[in-house]
Amino acid sequence: MSVFYDYLKEFLLSNGLITRVAIAGAALGTFLLLIVVASIVFLIVRMIVVKILGRIVQRTSGIWDDTLFAHKVFHVLTHFIPAIIIYSSSGFSGEDLVWLPTLIRGVAQIYLSIAVVTALVRFFDAGQEIYNTYPNAKDHPIKGYIQLMKILVYFFWAIFVVAVLVDKNPASLFAGLGALAAVLMFVFKDPILGFVASIQLAANNMVKPGDWITVPKYDVDGTVYDISLTTVKIQNWDKTITTIPTYSLVSESVTNWVGMIESGGRRIQRSVNIDITSIRLCDQELINRLNKLPRFNEFISMEMFTEDDSSNNPNGTTLKMTKLDWPTNLALFKKYLEGYCHSHPGIHEHMAQVVRFLQSTEKGLPIEVNVFSKAQQSELYEALQAEIFDHIFAVIPEFGLRVFQNPSGSGLLPPDI
Repeated sequence: MSVFYDYLKEFLLSNGLITRVAIAGAALGTFLLLIVVASIVFLIVRMIVVKILGRIVQRTSGIWDDTLFAHKVFHVLTHFIPAIIIYSSSGFSGEDLVWLPTLIRGVAQIYLSIAVVTALVRFFDAGQEIYNTYPNAKDHPIKGYIQLMKILVYFFWAIFVVAVLVDKNPASLFAGLGALAAVLMFVFKDPILGFVASIQLAANNMVKPGDWITVPKYDVDGTVYDISLTTVKIQNWDKTITTIPTYSLVSESVTNWVGMIESGGRRIQRSVNIDITSIRLCDQELINRLNKLPRFNEFISMEMFTEDDSSNNPNGTTLKMTKLDWPTNLALFKKYLEGYCHSHPGIHEHMAQVVRFLQSTEKGLPIEVNVFSKAQQSELYEALQAEIFDHIFAVIPEFGLRVFQNPSGSGLLPPDI
């Protein structure tokens, strides 16, 4: 390039231009020629390299080279050739322009650094895609770590560019960053907290993409589909998207329903308030009526009854005990519910089945059904829950019980109004 520069300078001087203008024109022309030559070499090398690598990748059976080629990591590496050409040819002006080689070398260094950074970022993306093909990738996502590495790469690249522009050693700039530590901590607060949270989430296997979580503080109830360095995206059941900080999964109260999903059951826990004034001891008439309920004898043991040919008893059963020892209609109803839940095909027979009384209140005596549904899908789960409590509300009057309900406005009016 120095030969072309000298020729062009002499040509411009011979045409009557002053020395300063001739030198500037020769330097500009030589630099443009340098860019053209570097571009032509780059296109030729890239075409050859990409073609050869493409054939090699097609013949191999691994996924590493395929993924790297698809992300054009090798394509970016061909930019090293023009950067090296420009850098090595920067001294074409000789002693005429002593500052020009430094400028051209700086441009070449920045160009080369951009190529390096782009190659690293694409390599990280390819590595993440390859990692996601492994079975344990779902349980241990690395997206947060990949984003942190990208931030570090961009940070060091920015320091390097500044060092080239001010013509300083990058190490001296790094030494001066200690005074800016507080500012950097403020600027990178979210990435730092997110990185620490990502480590905790991965190490303790707390939350991963695909988990159903609820976060009361942010009114979140849905499935996690993306965890990044600074944010977590959750698709709620109403199809809305909620984005929350990653560190909130560690600092806030979070319920992860993955344990329920892995267990094979989903809990049904609801209660019905019984009007306390409807609770009474059983009599023979009630027992006879209950005997007519389908499967009543399957749910409730009849050991407390004894056979009798009494003509006033159409079912031929009387109580063995004295009247004060007779069971209450509420006790029989509880036994009936336990048998009903135990025999229902939609309720998980190998998980807890509890029917219990809660503390009585001014709204009656709550009787709670706590069982597990075999179905975990919301539509099937809700259908089973509705079926169980439809039956409960329908069978309660047969036991002489009443469901407590606050009277409405119409219930307070006289009957004739």
